[in-house]
Amino acid sequence: MDFMNSVLIVGSGGREHAILKALLRSDRPLCLYAYPGNPGMERDGCMLVDKKITSWQELADWASMNGIDLTIIGPEAPLVDGAVDVFQSNGLCVFGPSKAAAQIEGSKAFAKELMKKYNIPTASYEIFNDKEEALKYLSAKGAPIVVKVSGLAAGKGAIVCDTEDAARNALSEIFDAKIFGDAGSSVVLEEKMVGEEASIFVITDGRRYKILPAAQDHKAIGDGDTGPNTGGMGAYAPAPLIDSEMLKRIEQEIVVPTLKAMEQEGRRYKGLLYCGIMVTSEGPKVVEYNCRFGDPETQVVLPLVQCDWYELFRSCAVGNMTPTEWVTVPGYCVSVILASKGYPGSYEKGKVITGIEDVEHERSNLDVYHSGTSLDNDDRFITNGGRVLAVSAWAETLIDAITIAYEGVAEINFEGKTFRRDIAAKGLKRLKRDTAGARH
Repeated sequence: MDFMNSVLIVGSGGREHAILKALLRSDRPLCLYAYPGNPGMERDGCMLVDKKITSWQELADWASMNGIDLTIIGPEAPLVDGAVDVFQSNGLCVFGPSKAAAQIEGSKAFAKELMKKYNIPTASYEIFNDKEEALKYLSAKGAPIVVKVSGLAAGKGAIVCDTEDAARNALSEIFDAKIFGDAGSSVVLEEKMVGEEASIFVITDGRRYKILPAAQDHKAIGDGDTGPNTGGMGAYAPAPLIDSEMLKRIEQEIVVPTLKAMEQEGRRYKGLLYCGIMVTSEGPKVVEYNCRFGDPETQVVLPLVQCDWYELFRSCAVGNMTPTEWVTVPGYCVSVILASKGYPGSYEKGKVITGIEDVEHERSNLDVYHSGTSLDNDDRFITNGGRVLAVSAWAETLIDAITIAYEGVAEINFEGKTFRRDIAAKGLKRLKRDTAGARH
């Protein structure tokens, strides 16, 4: 029997489920664990760590005792908290940036100062720890303006304000009502950039890197980007907005300088660097960095790449990225998030979900990723979060990928199922425009 490597995935969302499925697609026998994981990951043959864990040291001890060859940390909180450093100090191989490198997401203020120092294109900004100073700056600058809390806010800490009143209100909610807690003790006020956004994932050992297919996320709850922002209601890749020429610019003007800057600051970046990009009339600019895979973009990017993911993650983790065979699948992938009614506000849990297994068994080019599910006493999937599932489908054309994803969405049901009906519509529009332009 082949020797089996063992992997521990830390996290419990759709992103971690997508990492699991990518590892399962690699042609390598693996023994897979997750902490805390989710029922969908368990259904796919991943063992959930059933020990009560109260610190990263305890999880590292568990990994040592169980001979884990590689740990992959999914969410930002453990990374910013220094989980990677704990694992490394125990001699364990772990994929993700160190605590010092994770500051690129953990502190918006750190990220903005880094970009200013190394001339990486971004919106002009000022940082404030005091509400009165921020209000003075606001009166001088006017609106539109973006108010961002410096600390971690689960992807919801950027408030776009089209009027000065809206900005004053946002500052009062952050400083007085403390709606983001300590994350809002420092705020960044920055110019509102005009353009279209894209997500660029860079897998790196800090020097060498691979750029994954560019994705586009849909943040708002409602069709046509209406309503409050969420953690993301769907995504698609590759985004036609980022053609090969634009990707080259992003690589040369943003990716390479960022990795060099981090190394020069003594924070060599190993792991997954996420660059949120705004394509403006002046070129690509950084909206924000994240220190991990985005969710739901991971669910559309990973199915488009065929490689030995275990080898790639492991070689980046040890700081010596190997040139593994890397094939980008031609075509598109689309992911639609199914959310609970009321999300991103309050919502009910415990609604029975039907149709998941049927949908996956019927199609080889469709995956269902779990993010907010649990099992009831009868072993049925039930809702247990705001974002419940992601339905991802891939096909040769974008329209086919959209159609297959929404066919899957139609077959999965639970009370209060909420989803957007226009995921990837922007991409279709742009493709039509591009082909029309090419004909003239």
